[in-house]
Amino acid sequence: MNPITAIVQRNLLNYVRSKGRVFGALFMSMFMLVMFSFLMKSSMNGFDAPMNYLISGVIIMSVFQVSVNNSADILSDIASGYMKEVLVAPIARMQISMGHILSGAVIATLQGIVTMICGIVLGLRVGVLQILLLAVVMMASAMAFSAIGLFLATVSRNSPAFQTISSMIMMPLTFVSGAYIPTTMIPGFLLPIVYLNPLTYTTSIFRYIALGAYTLDTKELVEQGMAFSIGGFVITPLMGLAITILIGAFFFVLCVRKFDRADFSTIKVAAGMRGGGAVARR
Repeated sequence: MNPITAIVQRNLLNYVRSKGRVFGALFMSMFMLVMFSFLMKSSMNGFDAPMNYLISGVIIMSVFQVSVNNSADILSDIASGYMKEVLVAPIARMQISMGHILSGAVIATLQGIVTMICGIVLGLRVGVLQILLLAVVMMASAMAFSAIGLFLATVSRNSPAFQTISSMIMMPLTFVSGAYIPTTMIPGFLLPIVYLNPLTYTTSIFRYIALGAYTLDTKELVEQGMAFSIGGFVITPLMGLAITILIGAFFFVLCVRKFDRADFSTIKVAAGMRGGGAVARR
């Protein structure tokens, strides 16, 4: 079996077996869907299809959070000693990184699809072609976010540090991305962070598809926060998606380089654990 495929299958199986983890991710997505769909609908009166605008932001946000958080799986593998066993196999470390990124992206995309189905029940109105395009965007963006998460995991080297670092980064990026608060309402001094945030561009292309905004001109897209004018240069939703993919590729290279140089022989294996993260039988 291909090493990447084997890692993906193992991580998917571990995720499905973790009932609390699955329930927690779905519960938070449902909570945000209900809250933003009904409590904030009145604040979106100036936008066409306000339910599509709000729900699409919640969906892509759930993809972002699941993608980054699932990168912590590699830390469990390191702590349990499973990673040392994997490194003995004749496979490149890049394949290990790719397997973890791909598994995180698949899990996040499935989470996004489930959230989108629930969103349709709550009022999201999209056609079959739009659903397919949104799924493609979810997968592409989840790959980028998983690469960022894996880089943070390889830098932090343990779960507490990863949770602290990821929270410090995810929280600000979430609120300046336009997913919850339209970028047109964000104060001007925060705009540099908005423009550097890959989640901003993922949100814009996601809303562009969900709203069917293909007929809008550039000016209208900028006014609705789906395109961004920086010094007279306009970043369209498609350009934004390309930027997100490039950022993901950059962080993939960084995490592969970091992973290649990591010395796992110095990491202590958690007591009572065996390869794969399961508790050893006595």
